[in-house]
Amino acid sequence: MSADINITVIDREGEAHIISVPTDMNLNLMEVCKGFELPVEGVCGGMAMCASCQVYVLTDEHFGERNDDEQAMLDEAFFVQENSRLGCQIPITEKLDGLKVVLAPAEQ
Repeated sequence: MSADINITVIDREGEAHIISVPTDMNLNLMEVCKGFELPVEGVCGGMAMCASCQVYVLTDEHFGERNDDEQAMLDEAFFVQENSRLGCQIPITEKLDGLKVVLAPAEQ
């Protein structure tokens, strides 16, 4: 049996949303944000082919390694910081309990 975890997402206006997320539904962070109607595009559908789900990870213990596809996309994206990740490449697991992220600015 899987437990829910809590993730804090800070939107582009600076408002923090504490979200309770199940870990047994094979979701990623982009899907969670979209499900809670946060302004995340996910234009490519989670294939790491756009950066419309870019977030800045604020909790050091949750900043994992980027895979090659994610790194390649971030190399081409706007507003990239050292702690940038693509939400579609962050699977929801119990290890993410307490994760805190900020939505990156929307590309204009």
